[in-house]
Amino acid sequence: MLVFIDESGDAGFKLNKGSSPVFVIALIIFDDELDAEETALTIKKYRREIGKKDFFEFKFNKLDRELRLGFLREVKTCKFRCRAIVFKKSVMYSPTLRGSKDKFYSYAVKLVLEHNGDTIKNAKIRIDGLGEQAFRNSLTRYLRSNLNSSRKKVIENLRFRDSKNDVLIQLADMVVGAIKRSYDADKNDNQDYRVVIKKRIEDVWEFK
Repeated sequence: MLVFIDESGDAGFKLNKGSSPVFVIALIIFDDELDAEETALTIKKYRREIGKKDFFEFKFNKLDRELRLGFLREVKTCKFRCRAIVFKKSVMYSPTLRGSKDKFYSYAVKLVLEHNGDTIKNAKIRIDGLGEQAFRNSLTRYLRSNLNSSRKKVIENLRFRDSKNDVLIQLADMVVGAIKRSYDADKNDNQDYRVVIKKRIEDVWEFK
């Protein structure tokens, strides 16, 4: 089992100074590694079809509407499933989470992996991000201690990926971007994207 993780929105709580009111983190889950390989090939073929170089990166917030829709339509029949959690920051009151971006992010990753309907076991986890080594080590320890036990093991191993070199991390970016956009009431395209991949979305949980 392969799981790719990415987020949309920022982990800050300075809502009156530009922090996003909503933070979404999503899992792209492949139950078979062959499905992951075929999906990666589908994305690479699409990249060629639209005349982009091999180093072109699909990022939801940097693409126009047509490229977003084209990408999502291309992958909507691929064999993956998505589980996501949505945090509306205005209803979150924990001083610990509000006071530390790292702690909030770590908690969000833990929660979305934990809230999996018992469908994620012995997974190879791949997370977008090449941040400081100390934080990466801390996050890895935190997730292992909270998600693995003698009775069940969610994580087999965890690796951090550079999204520029991994089209499946880019897939996670595009899907979580589509979900996040559906909560952006001020955007006139907020209902355009999520509906395209609705059959791939297994669960979207709004944190309360």
